[in-house]
Amino acid sequence: MATWFITGASRGFGLEIARQALERGDRVVATARNPKSVEDALPGYTEQLLALELDVTNESQAKAAVDAAVERFGTIDVVVNNAGRGLLGAVEEASDAAVRAVYDTNVFGVLNVTRAALPVLRAQRSGHIINMSSVGGFAGYAGWGIYCSTKFAVEGFSEALQLELAPLGVNVTIVEPGYFRTDFLDVTSLATEQQVIEDYAQTSGAMRDLVPGINHTQPGDPIKGAAAILQIADAPKPPVRVQLGSDCVSELDRKVAQLQEESASWREFSLSTDHDDVTAR
Repeated sequence: MATWFITGASRGFGLEIARQALERGDRVVATARNPKSVEDALPGYTEQLLALELDVTNESQAKAAVDAAVERFGTIDVVVNNAGRGLLGAVEEASDAAVRAVYDTNVFGVLNVTRAALPVLRAQRSGHIINMSSVGGFAGYAGWGIYCSTKFAVEGFSEALQLELAPLGVNVTIVEPGYFRTDFLDVTSLATEQQVIEDYAQTSGAMRDLVPGINHTQPGDPIKGAAAILQIADAPKPPVRVQLGSDCVSELDRKVAQLQEESASWREFSLSTDHDDVTAR
């Protein structure tokens, strides 16, 4: 029986992971800005479920939530950093306030929760941190530049964290979902910049126009996606990075091929910048 600590558990992936973990008999600390919404969505799990208020941008609240989880269940086995928000618009269109708000949740919020939970995981020499990234954490897209940059940041420190924690018995996995049929593209999760610059009409503007038409018709099934995350948590040797969805796998293949082609084309140029004594070896 594992104990899960899940952020953003009132809807989408967070809620579905919590539901499936509870259904198989695990214990779940489900955090959200409104914990009552979690309790309403997951009735009948009084002994297994602890719903807590948590704004991940509040560092002291993150620590208090971890303390409450340990007090109730004695341990934490899996941390799922799922809470997040989107921002749609060209990089130039994004205001400072909007950019900072996305970073506060997607980057600093993940760090707040991770730092709060790590003393518990290190002390028990076991555990698993699962950081929800995105296909946009591996490749950038017009209209999603700010959002992608937050996920690139999460992937960077998650890779380092995995190296730091592996000798201590703690795993780290980056999950990169493609487009899934959650409410991520709803206005409750996705902010759209009010400033519109006409020069970007064919790039970020086209993406802005596309999004309403694909909302709730995305290829990914969140029930299957959540089940996959439970499988990752159970794996004796979990991956450092994993893709979810055929669209994400296709994008991975495309970008890897692009990187290889570009690297090969510029290889001699790249090597030419070494000191002569290095080149001569």
